[in-house]
Amino acid sequence: MVDVLAGFTRFEFDDGRWTRPVYRIGSGPAVIVIHEMPGLHPPVLEFARDVAAEGMTAFCPSLFGQPGRPISTGYMLGTIVKTLCVRREFTVWAAGRSSPIVDWLRALARQAHAECGGKGVGAVGMCFTGGFALAMMTEPSVVAPVLAQPSLPLGRRQGAGLDCSPAELAVARARMEAEDLSLIALRFAGDKLSPCARFQTLERELGGRAELHTLADASARKGTGRAPHSVLTIHLDRDDPDGETLKVHRRVLDFFKERTGA
Repeated sequence: MVDVLAGFTRFEFDDGRWTRPVYRIGSGPAVIVIHEMPGLHPPVLEFARDVAAEGMTAFCPSLFGQPGRPISTGYMLGTIVKTLCVRREFTVWAAGRSSPIVDWLRALARQAHAECGGKGVGAVGMCFTGGFALAMMTEPSVVAPVLAQPSLPLGRRQGAGLDCSPAELAVARARMEAEDLSLIALRFAGDKLSPCARFQTLERELGGRAELHTLADASARKGTGRAPHSVLTIHLDRDDPDGETLKVHRRVLDFFKERTGA
């Protein structure tokens, strides 16, 4: 049986409020890889290995689920129910608010930058955590945010909402102008969990500082049994070198390298 966590080192990170395990791989400037539902599953770890292969250190916090466990329908549903109903670290339904766990992620980014150096830290959130990288920009070390299929806040009425506060958004906007920064956001065209209206909000609020990629559903990897959603992981088609998903995957890695100084 293949050990999907082989090559990673684990440590516990405590910000004074929460302690969570973090899996680390690679060397060079830091990138925080924040997993999607249902947890730190194998395709997320594969993306972290891609980051490490480009001369950076991937830090993979485990916020929910079981690290390394493959995705299954039962595992997915169980994690969703537990996270939505029990975990207080996450703000799921309300727009204009970031999740409390973002404070922990900011602290992790600060420590990772101190340890790894470089011009700053990259951060990518995925699905449930997709918007976290934007809110993390109140931490000065975060210079390369990527929002992969940002799906919070949930609910049809919140489709245009962002899971960050107006104050956090204002800090991000000001930093982008003052430091010549930008963000990348990714989604599939038909993805109802990450609606087009959310990208329109990013464009309205950040203008040309938001590099938005909406991919054709047909470009998603086939045979997953799931509607196109996870741009950098489950639906990344590694077998099509000319495909849209591999092109944006390459763009994200180059963005991290450029901004962090790898």
